[in-house]
Amino acid sequence: MTTTTVIDSQTLQRDADGHLENMAEWNDQVAQALALEEGIPALTERHWLVINYMRKEFKEKGDAPSIRKMTKESGVDTKELYALFPKGPAKKAAKIAGLPKPKGCI
Repeated sequence: MTTTTVIDSQTLQRDADGHLENMAEWNDQVAQALALEEGIPALTERHWLVINYMRKEFKEKGDAPSIRKMTKESGVDTKELYALFPKGPAKKAAKIAGLPKPKGCI
């Protein structure tokens, strides 16, 4: 099921889990709006470190990284990931980054 959302006067198509259907529609304003929806009032430099790492990995490998890979390679440890993106950091960070839900996420 696809839904639509208007962010910053841009109509975006989203899948049943709320992830963007078209990653090309993503930008910083969309990320901020998606973060707000997820209960994150403002994206900090540490959030952006994770988001940019995830987008780079997706571009290179075609899938969002697992939480294990994120903690090993992003420079942000597991405890901080959960503080930045509570209740499911891999899925939540992927959504905010404009990426599909990672394959390993429920």
